[in-house]
Amino acid sequence: METAGADMPIPVRISARHVHLCQRTIRALFGRDYQLQPEKALGQPGQFACRETVALVGPQGRIAHVKVLGPPRSEDQIEISRTDAIALGLDAPLKLSGDVRDTPGILLEGPAGRMYLDRGVLRALRHIHMSPADAARLGVHDRQVVQVAVKDGSRRMIFDDVVVRVAANFRLECHLDSDEGNAAGIDEGAVCWLVPHGP
Repeated sequence: METAGADMPIPVRISARHVHLCQRTIRALFGRDYQLQPEKALGQPGQFACRETVALVGPQGRIAHVKVLGPPRSEDQIEISRTDAIALGLDAPLKLSGDVRDTPGILLEGPAGRMYLDRGVLRALRHIHMSPADAARLGVHDRQVVQVAVKDGSRRMIFDDVVVRVAANFRLECHLDSDEGNAAGIDEGAVCWLVPHGP
């Protein structure tokens, strides 16, 4: 693959463990007619971190104070790292965000109740959000798999199998999970670049 915009820096965001909840689950965990309380806007337009947190309870462990992200979704999704999956005792597959088919379930605990989800736990594939204009400048297309180089962390690394996701409302960001960010020693404000000759 030859990329046209290999010299264009792409902001990197580390995606720590978090949950996306449907309104039914929000009611079960936080109370009837409860509405999520936005705390901080995220990089993608319309997305926000909430004041609310939940606990994840797996077969072998429990992780408390996991951030809820909004707005509510049509289906629950719990995004964790490989380290989290080991701690919880779950075999969480690598999936594109939004694809919860063939994923394990988990027990969620909130201040007003508990709820067991039949599915929804995954490790999100690393990916780049971008607009059609950014895709044109970078010479890539939706669902293309690319490589990115991280040069300003404490360890210079190339990440394979990064999925391009293109939509009109997306803002240019590469999302890595916490394990990947730690491996590269990435700090706030890091950027990456497309590798000119990828897979």
